[in-house]
Amino acid sequence: MKHAPLRGRTVLVAAMVLALAGCAAAPARLGTPALRDDVPLAGLQAPVRAGWPTAQWWRQYDDPQLDGLMDRAMQQSPDLALAQSRVRNAEQSAKLAAAQLGLSVNGSAQVTRERLSDHGLIPSQFLGFSWYNQADLGVQLQYDFDWWGKKRATMEAALDQAHAAEAQRSAAALAIQYAVADTYFGWQADQARLQLADRLLATQQQFADIAELRVRQGVDLPDEAQKARAQLAAVREMRVALDGSAQIRRAALASLLGVAPTELPELRARPLPAIERGVPANGGLDLIARRPDIAASRWQVEAALKQTDAARAEFFPDISLTALAGLSSIDMGKLLTAGSRTFALTPALHLPIFNGGALEANYGVSKAQLDAAVAQYDSAVLAAAREVATQALSAEQVAARRHEQQAQLDADQRLLANAQARARQGVRDLRESLGAQAALLQQRDAATQLQAQAVSTDLALIKALGGGYRATDAATSPSSSVTAGAAPHERH
Repeated sequence: MKHAPLRGRTVLVAAMVLALAGCAAAPARLGTPALRDDVPLAGLQAPVRAGWPTAQWWRQYDDPQLDGLMDRAMQQSPDLALAQSRVRNAEQSAKLAAAQLGLSVNGSAQVTRERLSDHGLIPSQFLGFSWYNQADLGVQLQYDFDWWGKKRATMEAALDQAHAAEAQRSAAALAIQYAVADTYFGWQADQARLQLADRLLATQQQFADIAELRVRQGVDLPDEAQKARAQLAAVREMRVALDGSAQIRRAALASLLGVAPTELPELRARPLPAIERGVPANGGLDLIARRPDIAASRWQVEAALKQTDAARAEFFPDISLTALAGLSSIDMGKLLTAGSRTFALTPALHLPIFNGGALEANYGVSKAQLDAAVAQYDSAVLAAAREVATQALSAEQVAARRHEQQAQLDADQRLLANAQARARQGVRDLRESLGAQAALLQQRDAATQLQAQAVSTDLALIKALGGGYRATDAATSPSSSVTAGAAPHERH
């Protein structure tokens, strides 16, 4: 008996040696990856925009119909509902990971009636009975010592994934808002062009009637009437195409809202809005915090870094403590007596010794996922720069085209006025003024198309600028260590 303490110390020393050996094989903790802290927009030739888009940026167009469509889209869009379900799923995963930390307490109660074998180790005839009851009532407490931070890293990774899902939901909302506004203003452009097409159709019909009359009177050859009818048919074909485009846009709006086209509110034609060109002066610096997709990518990097910490902690021993207190008796009448008490205290050490490279492979996977998350972040930043630059330059190009097109429009207006003056003086017949009017209407149609393109480009630029999204301080400064522009180093 006097050698028992010595054997106990020997076992303890052996356990400590094995634990230290396991720790020695663990890889070094990864350093924080270096991320871009600005978006490469230097040298972009675009005017300065007055401020960033607001959260409800579409209200700047002062269109109650668009406001109503946006409200319905944010309430019942199926795409937004799907994104929101992903946020809830990520939040519950974070709660589940947090529940794994700390002390767990479980209670149990059971009653067993069992018959002993007549041919068992202790035959029932020696005990004097074949059937007996076993009753157990107890409470078990278990605590895992998270000394290496594995469970905490897993919980923090789940929280980061929840933040990423929330940013992705904002990105989905922005995509829906952009699609609703672009489709709506496309419909308004179709309505404006339909009005011009109706006027052009009336002009061409009048021109065709005159041509038919001149052919019947023998003044012109039949070819002139054929040309007039061909021009009339072309205008009719254009009007049919515009009407079809307007119907398609209504169907697209209904789909974005998750309703049938007949359930859309009645839309009235309104003039296309004026727009403001340019990008914010601090676009290259603040765009990272203004784009929900970049914020989501940043949280993904943070989550991947925490996963590498959790994978590294797998190399270390797990230490847990389990305590059990309860009552156990084969006599139901004596279950609640002091003699039925039972207690147990179980400290446990689980040490990975040989696992065929599974720990190394799992850690390698986590490192590869971190590299992929960093690459995705860099790609999101570059894509944001490309999108902003493309839309800003497109807006300038459309503005230049509208300026030149206005000169053509002014020239056609003067030609129409001169032709009408000659018709009133009897110098020329009505065909000249009708031709000038048709040319003017075609120029106005071209101007409407350019204005619609300018509005669409403005919407795309607002989306590229983040559409009013603003990352919170927690999102721009994650809780652990991912720092934009930081140099990588090892953490110990």
